[in-house]
Amino acid sequence: MLLGLTTLAFALQVAAETIAVRSAVVRAQDDFYVIDAEFDFALTAPLEEALLRGTPLYFVLETEVTRTRPYWFDERVNSPQSVRRLTFAALTNSYRVDTGRSVAGTNSYATLDEALRQIRLVRGRSLLDKRELRSGERYEVSLRLRLDTTQLPKPLQVNTLVSREWSLASDWYRVVLTP
Repeated sequence: MLLGLTTLAFALQVAAETIAVRSAVVRAQDDFYVIDAEFDFALTAPLEEALLRGTPLYFVLETEVTRTRPYWFDERVNSPQSVRRLTFAALTNSYRVDTGRSVAGTNSYATLDEALRQIRLVRGRSLLDKRELRSGERYEVSLRLRLDTTQLPKPLQVNTLVSREWSLASDWYRVVLTP
């Protein structure tokens, strides 16, 4: 009985420190394929405290497009990444999300939940040009969202080795694409 409760408590703790993929869709838009995805996560207490003390948090959306081939290794077609930086501005008591798309790519939000919503939702993120894919072939699009702990200050990077509360990552989520 005690072992079961310990296992349940550990499972709940691990679930609180991961990112869940709610949905992901690859769609054609003009001459490109774009991805729409929705993730679900919350910051752990140490991450939120570090953010409030001025440490920026970098979230990386990793994507890989591979062409499956029978009797041979899969061919990697493209693997773009996008980074979103979350910061807290103490002077204005607001959160900022920088998508890196342009100078105007930084938006301010009054609450942490509003800022995290911008990181959780990915809409119209360019994946690859339609000309890069062969018609009728089967492609697999894999994606995941993770907190880039290598961007944390060195003293905090040590914490990532010792405590799971300092790492957030989703499992790879796969979508099949046949142009």
